Amino acid sequence: MNSIFSGTRLRDMIRSIRACKTAAEERGVVRKECADIRASINENDPHDRHRNLAKLMFIHMLGYPTHFGQMECLKLIASPGFPEKRIGYLGLMLLLDERQEVLMLVTNSLKQDLNHTNQYVVGLALCALGNICSAEMARDLAPEVERLIQFRDPNIRKKAALCSTRIVRKVPDLAENFVNAASSLLKEKHHGVLITGVQLCYELCTISEEALEYFRKKCTEGLIKTLRDITNSAYQPEYDVAGITDPFLHIRLLKLLRVLGHGDADASDLMTDILAQVATKTESNKNAGNAVLYECVETIMAIEDTSSLRVLAINILGRFLSNRDNNIRYVALNMLMKAIAFDDQAVQRHRVTILECVKDPDASIRKRALELVSLLVNENNVKQLTKELIDYLEISDEDFKEDLSAKICSIVEKFSPEKIWYIDQMLKVLSEAGKFVKDDVWHALIVVISNASELHGYTVRALYKAVLTYSEQETLVRVAIWCIGEYGDLLVNNVGMLGIEDPITVTESDAVDVVEDAITRHNSDMTTKAMALVALLKLSSRFPSISERIKDIIVKQKGSLLLEMQQRAIEFNSIVDRHKNIRSSLVERMPVLDEATFNVRRAGSLPASVSTMAKPSVSIPNGVAAAPLVDLLDLGSDDILAAPSSSGADFLQDLLGVDLGSSEVQSGATPGPKAGADLLMDILSIGTPSPSPAQNNTSSVDLLSTAGINNNPSTALDTLSSPAPPHIATTASAGGMFDLLDGLSPSPSKEATNGPAYPPIVAYESSTLKIEFTFSKPSGNLQETNVQATFINLSPNTFTDFIFQAAVPKFLQLHLDPASSNTLPASGNITQNLKVTNSQHGKKSLVMRMRIGYKVNGKDVLEEGQINNFPRGL
Repeated sequence: MNSIFSGTRLRDMIRSIRACKTAAEERGVVRKECADIRASINENDPHDRHRNLAKLMFIHMLGYPTHFGQMECLKLIASPGFPEKRIGYLGLMLLLDERQEVLMLVTNSLKQDLNHTNQYVVGLALCALGNICSAEMARDLAPEVERLIQFRDPNIRKKAALCSTRIVRKVPDLAENFVNAASSLLKEKHHGVLITGVQLCYELCTISEEALEYFRKKCTEGLIKTLRDITNSAYQPEYDVAGITDPFLHIRLLKLLRVLGHGDADASDLMTDILAQVATKTESNKNAGNAVLYECVETIMAIEDTSSLRVLAINILGRFLSNRDNNIRYVALNMLMKAIAFDDQAVQRHRVTILECVKDPDASIRKRALELVSLLVNENNVKQLTKELIDYLEISDEDFKEDLSAKICSIVEKFSPEKIWYIDQMLKVLSEAGKFVKDDVWHALIVVISNASELHGYTVRALYKAVLTYSEQETLVRVAIWCIGEYGDLLVNNVGMLGIEDPITVTESDAVDVVEDAITRHNSDMTTKAMALVALLKLSSRFPSISERIKDIIVKQKGSLLLEMQQRAIEFNSIVDRHKNIRSSLVERMPVLDEATFNVRRAGSLPASVSTMAKPSVSIPNGVAAAPLVDLLDLGSDDILAAPSSSGADFLQDLLGVDLGSSEVQSGATPGPKAGADLLMDILSIGTPSPSPAQNNTSSVDLLSTAGINNNPSTALDTLSSPAPPHIATTASAGGMFDLLDGLSPSPSKEATNGPAYPPIVAYESSTLKIEFTFSKPSGNLQETNVQATFINLSPNTFTDFIFQAAVPKFLQLHLDPASSNTLPASGNITQNLKVTNSQHGKKSLVMRMRIGYKVNGKDVLEEGQINNFPRGL
């Protein structure tokens, strides 16, 4: 025997490796063994080859590289003896995979062994081929494997069927070659051969439609008979598992029947009786029986069947929900979510059990049950289910409150029968889990409250009582102080009392106490303090008797560490102290918020996969885009969409009139004109600015006029809301003005005049649409360019719901006015004005990407393009 091997047998190497105390010591042992094996390989000693390969396989399982021994596998496979072939094939399956080029060299040896006279050698070759077969090997060796499916020995037939499954997966074109051989295996009495034959048929059905139709016509009845025989068979100790005869074959047969019955009514009718028999006779007190029942339920749900059998299947799932095994309950919940689509009423009967699963200690079961409950909710049971969920919200774990509160809010918003019920349920959620509620939820609540004028008094009283008890819930506090700021007089005077209310006594000081507590509490965030400051400004007009106290609270915020709060405190103090004659107009109640507009804007804040084109039925005036798209045209982080609608403004800034972020105005973030009124005027209720210049000159009150206002909008009151559209701000400043800070004079506007002329361009042209741009510049401002876009319909069809969107890099700012129409007539045209500001004028040229969406004969059309041919000098 070779001296190198004599001292390092496999067991000695394993013992040495296990005795290592550190990873470095182990690496040293492995390195020494690998060196010895390399030396032995170089000596080409056939006696040690199988022992070396055995050691290499152990080293490979430890995670060390063993590629240098791959050729030893091939040499052992080519050996005539069975022991060498066995270790060679084992090494082949372990050390190589189908991606190795070395594998190509073993194809010839495999072909010889598949035709070997020794059935054990044939079995080794089939095992190896079934594990590492590549597409090329499958094509070369498929005829031998197909022949072996008819071999006399059942073990070879079984291995040949499994190898055939691998071959048809790798090369689906070969599926038709195995159809007849696979159908013959379904008549086998040997369970091992039968289960592999069923698996091969299942694979063929999923790959080939022709094979599926063949098995439907030829084999369905035979499969049903086989399943019936197994279900009704007497006790067989060699196949029995927990009282179930061969549950593995049960499951394979049910899976194949599911594929055969799906979409075929005749095949489904044939298997109805046997499925009912399996569902009723199988015991469910052991896992084996539960596995068979679950597969039976899956099959019932998949085939074309009557509702009675589906009710039976859903009842089985209901029994699963009462099982103590978490895995069984989880798969039952998963299956019930699919079953709702087939028979909602049958699932509704298990509603109580499903609700109990929401309270399960296991987090995965809780979440899955919660999703199922949300699918069960309808107009008839929404009140009952919501009550159950809110009751559990009070005692649920902290880590589950976020998911639970989000689902409750979603249910309430979707199925609310009336506004008072919606408000009540949302207040309960905010009281129990307010810190887990997302911003869009309480924004939506404020919109609903704004629209429910008859419930303003009821709501503000309910919120006042709730905030006294749950003052630690930040979101509840925000909604409460907003309502107190808007409807504080209704709270104090008990206006709008409903029959279900108990009268309460609230003084003006009590109402202010709540707001003061919110603004002075150390753990209140910036949003809450900003809302409280605005509420105090409004209450100073609603409660004139304590306006001095309110003023003192506002003055204290001049020392705030937050610059925004300092500035607002100074401005609000100026309003309270010096401008009492306009204060009442400034702090009138907010106009009713448009629910439809809010919902569109809320949809626009969803992930980028949600497009504005997703709901073309929404009525959008004059082609104005309904909501912004993040990264509209894949311009990357340097591009921001300019949408000609105020829907892009942040709801919280609309609501509070406070800039909670950076004072720097981001490119493309300036909202376009809001139809009918400037947003600031809406919030402060001064009135609706008219587009008429004459009317603006005589009646507008400019709250924003400070020097340098256009360059630093955070230094004036205009950041109480989203920045006003440029043309409205200009006309508003032309009339009489009040300077809130009494230190700066207004900056009069100038009418823009056309500068030098630039040649028009064809910005975009397709077979159906042409876009032309004409340019002009206002005198004295080289950075700004006015663009008139003309959209020309080149087709004989009318385009409806026409929307133009554009995106520019960060060094550009883009503002879009509404289009002249959102309908582009056949062979007609419409226009739209754009304003582009180039902060790198003279250094960088204009570039723009655009997207056009419209409908033709009810079908959505989307066109995109990039505009690079702007004239030089813009």
